[in-house]
Amino acid sequence: MRVLITGSNGFIGKNLAVRLGELDGYEVIGFSREDSLEDLSEKVKLADSIIHLAGINRPKDVKEFAEGNADLTAQLCELIAATGRKIPLIVSSSIQADSANPYGESKRAAEEAAEQLASRTGNPVTIYRLPNVFGKWCKPNYNSVVATFCHNIARGLPIQVNDPDAPITLVYVDDVIERFVQFMDGADAAVGADGFAMVSPQYTTTVGELARQIQAFKDSRTTLMTERVGTGLVRALYATYVSYLPVELFAYTVPQYADPRGVFVEMLKTPDVGQFSYFTAYPGVTRGGHYHHSKTEKFLVIKGQARFKFRHMQTGQAHELITTGDKPEIVETVPGWTHDITNIGTIEMIVMLWANEVFDRARPDTFACAL
Repeated sequence: MRVLITGSNGFIGKNLAVRLGELDGYEVIGFSREDSLEDLSEKVKLADSIIHLAGINRPKDVKEFAEGNADLTAQLCELIAATGRKIPLIVSSSIQADSANPYGESKRAAEEAAEQLASRTGNPVTIYRLPNVFGKWCKPNYNSVVATFCHNIARGLPIQVNDPDAPITLVYVDDVIERFVQFMDGADAAVGADGFAMVSPQYTTTVGELARQIQAFKDSRTTLMTERVGTGLVRALYATYVSYLPVELFAYTVPQYADPRGVFVEMLKTPDVGQFSYFTAYPGVTRGGHYHHSKTEKFLVIKGQARFKFRHMQTGQAHELITTGDKPEIVETVPGWTHDITNIGTIEMIVMLWANEVFDRARPDTFACAL
């Protein structure tokens, strides 16, 4: 399928072109500001499907709204009709199409041009009214508050929040792209209450909460406390924030604590599933010699040879085991058993460590007790 993407050099267009390039059976035909209407005419003739993303939302002159939104869409529809073929058309519109302002009016006029194409010729037309779309490659300090906040906060630049309680509805670019691809593959369009196709999930938050969350992403490099970045809006926002990091900030250092036994480094802390770290031990060095009431840990020796010793605090039962970096094996500590780990090899030992709770100096749940 040859897919013509208008606005192919724009934010959504770039993401869509990359995604289609990953899939078998699609060939992308791009149309951008550098192309002429003659170019568009020729590209329409080649297309099996068209995704119309091109438009104007931040013009120098207000009349550009009509030219870049309503007029361009009308011209595209005429070119489709002139082919005499039925070329499925997806139109990217905006939830502002019902707004009584020049932008909203131009988007509504664009929708009407597409609707007229469908009623006049029977050409398949699907109109998506999108809320604020965010994700990688969106231009900052332009028309996306997410892009602006991510870009500026990542660089330590100021942001402006006029009304922190102002609501904002967001949709993630990957979800938009996935919905477009599913639709081209034959899936039915999900229709909203307004009768227009929609992309889900959509997220509602406030400008103030958005700023707080993105600032927390930056702060996590200092506190080592990660946000809950595995699902939903926070996942999408985190991926977006990281995409705005300048190359000189791709890496960052974390504190290292050294003593005669080796080093200890904390890597990552979580709000509710503990923390990750690693430590080293020189040959003959023993670490640990303590027990916990509730805290548990998982150890993974990734280099060297280790002997773990355990003793039950009540019964005195003893247990001992040996692991090496040659065999991935997790050793788990158990509440009520004092334990230690000794480097019994001839080289420096390196051990990954996960604890189920973040270390709290006020309540460490760690009590010294030699074996």
